[in-house]
Amino acid sequence: MTDEFAAHRRSVGEISYLDVGEGPVTVFVHGVFTNALLWRNCLRRLAGHRRCIAIDLPGHGHTPPVADASVDGLASAVRTVLTALELTDVHLVGNDTGGAVCQLVYAADPGRFASLVLTNCDTEGNFPPPLFRPAVHLARLGLLSLLRPLVKAPRVVRQAYRIGYQHPAPPEIISSFVGPVLGSPSGRRFMRELLSSMDSRRLARINPALRECRIPVALIWGTGDPLFAPRWASWLKDLIPGATDVVPIPGGRLFFVDDRADEFVTALRNHWN
Repeated sequence: MTDEFAAHRRSVGEISYLDVGEGPVTVFVHGVFTNALLWRNCLRRLAGHRRCIAIDLPGHGHTPPVADASVDGLASAVRTVLTALELTDVHLVGNDTGGAVCQLVYAADPGRFASLVLTNCDTEGNFPPPLFRPAVHLARLGLLSLLRPLVKAPRVVRQAYRIGYQHPAPPEIISSFVGPVLGSPSGRRFMRELLSSMDSRRLARINPALRECRIPVALIWGTGDPLFAPRWASWLKDLIPGATDVVPIPGGRLFFVDDRADEFVTALRNHWN
């Protein structure tokens, strides 16, 4: 696959990220089983007037398993990039597990951020969500290697990703999501540990910081997602003072930030304006 963003790929140590455009700094954080290319359609639409930084979390994309294999380790990797690049007034955007990572990153250094956008994502009480728990149990039993053959079956995997897509990404994008996670012993080991560590208590301890969050927070939520129902957006709205409303994407599934990027970018612009 030709990587249209290859010229924009940078790294801090072993942490890889895309750095596209100029303007207000906007940092995008993906979840498990995807990578920075989840945001590719958003980057195309926003790079003309914003500096868009999309990070490959450890164990995903071009970043090897270089962190503590937990949501805290993923958050630490994001903070490493923010600190190394000396970024301030950051607009932070997260999806899926990346939304939980964003909550942790904000709570650790709230003065660094100008705004926060959370899309369908993990929260206290829904980490991991019930439909994802079989994958977590598989990991805890040490059986994640059973999924290894999927690396060479992109069309089969593409069907599996329909839980998060109304219109699945091209096979080469899906392959870029799955390959680093399942295609090597170190990747599978990291993912096994990461999934096994998922526990709502890791997010419950940051609630005091979120209750003090008064920067503008947008909750842009796909209403057709079986993993993260709209009630979790309402839960976040009640928790975070800066979150004044929930913006619904009717029928949107988990990865609507990709396959319905036009609507998502419109909602982002409304939030930033």
